[in-house]
Amino acid sequence: MKINQQATEHTLTLSLDGELDASSSVLLDTELSKPEILRNQKVLIDCRNLNYISSAGLGVFISHLQSFQDAGVKLVFFNMQEKVHNVFEILGLDSLMTIVPSEADAVAI
Repeated sequence: MKINQQATEHTLTLSLDGELDASSSVLLDTELSKPEILRNQKVLIDCRNLNYISSAGLGVFISHLQSFQDAGVKLVFFNMQEKVHNVFEILGLDSLMTIVPSEADAVAI
């Protein structure tokens, strides 16, 4: 999996490309653990090219959710493929995390 970053003044966008499984979740965890990430008002996760997410990948997001909330950082997922979105729904994570259809919707939050 590749993670591409794009930053604006108060927003960091991480574009996930490929499969987020046990081995690649370590890379994502490293990115989300960087102290500077909590200096953003929003962290947007572009899932357009995310083809698969395992429980390890979901666990990374869940493990960082509280620190994001404590720091007042909004974590927003967008452009999620239906098969990936279904995993979030089945596990009830769509009620814990903000998932919107498009980048415009994510930016507007």
